[in-house]
Amino acid sequence: MAAQDFGQINALDPNTLSGLRRLTKENSPEATREASRQFEALFLQQVLKAMRDASPRNSMFDSEESRMYQSMLDQQMSLQLATRGGGVGLAKVIERQLSANRETVAPPENGLPLDASIRRGFDAASSSAATAASTRGAAVPAAISAAPLPAVAPAGIAPAGLPRMPAGAGPRAFVDKIWPEAVEASRITGIPARFLVAQAALETGWGKHELKNADGSPSHNLFNIKAGRRWTGDTVNTVTTEYSNGVAGRENARFRAYGSYAESFQDYARLIRNNPRYAGVAGQDDAVAFARGLQSAGYATDPLYADKLARIINGNTLRTALVASASRNA
Repeated sequence: MAAQDFGQINALDPNTLSGLRRLTKENSPEATREASRQFEALFLQQVLKAMRDASPRNSMFDSEESRMYQSMLDQQMSLQLATRGGGVGLAKVIERQLSANRETVAPPENGLPLDASIRRGFDAASSSAATAASTRGAAVPAAISAAPLPAVAPAGIAPAGLPRMPAGAGPRAFVDKIWPEAVEASRITGIPARFLVAQAALETGWGKHELKNADGSPSHNLFNIKAGRRWTGDTVNTVTTEYSNGVAGRENARFRAYGSYAESFQDYARLIRNNPRYAGVAGQDDAVAFARGLQSAGYATDPLYADKLARIINGNTLRTALVASASRNA
């Protein structure tokens, strides 16, 4: 029986799925393949939904009706993304897991199966936390859940063959650019590297709103650390939003400027490790506890800071960027 072209499915018309139902009854390889693609489409739909939820909804065109039609569009778009050009690769992994004969999925160009390339990048923060624990003389919990993460490269060095893309080019490029520095800071602080990437993403909008020097060059301040009286390095002045008793206000402030992202991570690691206020943050491998620890220590005045940070750490945007980076750099 010839398989239906599921790239032409209308997500809002359940009758178009009848072909998939017939294939399922036959328990054919085509049914397994198309079911895997449908699961990938569902995953992409959740990614799109998370992106919509994170976007401001205060435009003059925002309404319940517009959101309904936006949801319908996203539903169809997720199907198109999953069925055109091979999708994002998730369907291939699922198909192999569901296939009764465990057929091997064709590997990517570098010769590694997709799931193997992802496993190579699984979080190295457990070993990082153990190293940090030995330096502090205290036990640190095994770091982080089994979330796929990029392969580790030496600090300050871009992965082989990877161009130095601007940090504002998107979540995956942001992860690619700063991951080695995050891993090094993780070794020092015992904090999972993905937590550090998530905080840098929150502070800079995934690199799009990084503080700039007067000449337009990047300040490399990924964590928006202010320049106090003891700071003797370069600075950048800007207007920032601060909260007092839950009320937002604008003020001029001086922030630290660095020569590289590596310096930014090193300064952040020193702040967390040496300042007694953050004693409960160093070595923390629980996302919510880490975020709340930062806020209770006074890292930020935004009353929703901990909630925003925890959502990024546990969100699909970061996870998708980490998986994509791991697959690319395996």
